[in-house]
Amino acid sequence: MTAHPLRLDHLVISARTLDEGTQYVADTLGVAPAGGGAHPLMRTHNRLLNLWGGAYLEVIALDPRAGPAHACAEAAPRPRLFALDDPATHARLEKGPYLSHWVVRVERPTHLPRWQAQYPQRIAPIVPMTRGDFTWGLSVPENGAFPAWEGAGDGVLPSLIQWNTARHPSTVLPDTGIALKALKAAHPRADTVAAQLQWLGAAHLIELQSTDGPAALVAELETPNGLRTLK
Repeated sequence: MTAHPLRLDHLVISARTLDEGTQYVADTLGVAPAGGGAHPLMRTHNRLLNLWGGAYLEVIALDPRAGPAHACAEAAPRPRLFALDDPATHARLEKGPYLSHWVVRVERPTHLPRWQAQYPQRIAPIVPMTRGDFTWGLSVPENGAFPAWEGAGDGVLPSLIQWNTARHPSTVLPDTGIALKALKAAHPRADTVAAQLQWLGAAHLIELQSTDGPAALVAELETPNGLRTLK
């Protein structure tokens, strides 16, 4: 496991379109995400909202303007991240945007690609990504699914990110006065998920409980208008 506890980098709201996701966040928190940009490799785009303490909220959706992910026309594009190509995700998004995932930051001196190479069964391959001037490595399973350990994940286990630029997106986003109070999760295989969270060094970032129902994430946020919940 990492020698340094990980920290929250960002929360992920999946949506059919950026406009739908932006409206959901604005209606819930009272502030609309803005900015962001395109992820050419993944054929997705996003908008962002600053959270207190060096984290942010990301609304992500398929980018309808994106072409093939490879220069070679015969090559099939790689699956999009965060299970966005999964039919089950499409069905869920028909009901509206939702809090689908979270991402934790691996700080240097830990080198994320080297750590992944040491434990390829526990950490998905690290994919180099860009958006504008920002560059980073993100753990993304080859099939585009959410991270999993022993078959358990469903968005409750976080992706890992390491920024390769001195600036973090939160430093260029407008202040919102919004802070994450608690990130909570329920999972039918909570013990398995808890073991992987502990191994990663991320168990302190989330409140996990067992459920007989589907996996779910809930974020409680303090806003200028009081406590609000994203789920």
